[in-house]
Amino acid sequence: MHRNNQELADFLRRARSQIDPTRAGLPPDGRVRRVPGLRREEVARLAGVSTDYYARLEQGRRIVPSAAVVEAIGRALGLDDAGRAHLNDLIGLTSAPTPGRTRDVQRVRPGLYQLLDALDGEPALILGRRTDILAANRMAKALFTDFDQLPVTHRNYARWMFLGDGARALFLDWPDQARAAVESLRFEVGRNPGDRATTDLVTELREHSPEFDQWWEQHRVHQRTHGSKRLRHHLVGDLTVEYETLTLPGDPETTLFIYTTEPGSPSRRAMDILASWTASTPALEPNPEITEQ
Repeated sequence: MHRNNQELADFLRRARSQIDPTRAGLPPDGRVRRVPGLRREEVARLAGVSTDYYARLEQGRRIVPSAAVVEAIGRALGLDDAGRAHLNDLIGLTSAPTPGRTRDVQRVRPGLYQLLDALDGEPALILGRRTDILAANRMAKALFTDFDQLPVTHRNYARWMFLGDGARALFLDWPDQARAAVESLRFEVGRNPGDRATTDLVTELREHSPEFDQWWEQHRVHQRTHGSKRLRHHLVGDLTVEYETLTLPGDPETTLFIYTTEPGSPSRRAMDILASWTASTPALEPNPEITEQ
């Protein structure tokens, strides 16, 4: 079975197992359910397709359903926007890089470094493929860690979250943040099947982090657009930051993360103290290029 077909089969099975038949609107039929969630024939009924057709799709057979059928299956499985986008990626309804194709090295253009410097009062990161950290301003380094001091191959948000020094102690809600990182990486795998660097990263994390391996097996996906993080910083104590993500025009694989705090709040005061204590830090310099493996 082709790797992406296997990903599709796994995703459909796990999504089906998480649906409550009662909440899906299915009347009791008196049959004993040996496994949680919906049966294949129930998903097929809800989606308006034959059981055989859906079964072949869940088995990873080489069939390409129409956009309307995929939309119906997404509704039947109760998928959110990220889940439906992931389903489209796995089936092949969205354009994705050709597996095995050599991909360009990601670089941050000078204007973006200037933008990060201009956001000096707020932590900001630029993330690339597979959550590689391409650039960070002074406040982001002070709040999280100085990513420039890490080996180039370790400058990855998901890797730092699970294998880096300090992440578990920094995030009061580490399980939530770490799980979101797993689900975002899952989303990336569906969008960029066959990317060797992503595959190598996932293999390393599964080998060295039991939590990552457990959550990876659940095949949930998440596309981070905004949210909050609760931190316990070693210099300024507890604070909560809100983040917004901006996909950069002309470069959909690069995302700007900006972290803010509520005006007048204890978190804002903590951020201001952190800014004053680190004000003498040298201005942002471009990171060495992140090379593809």
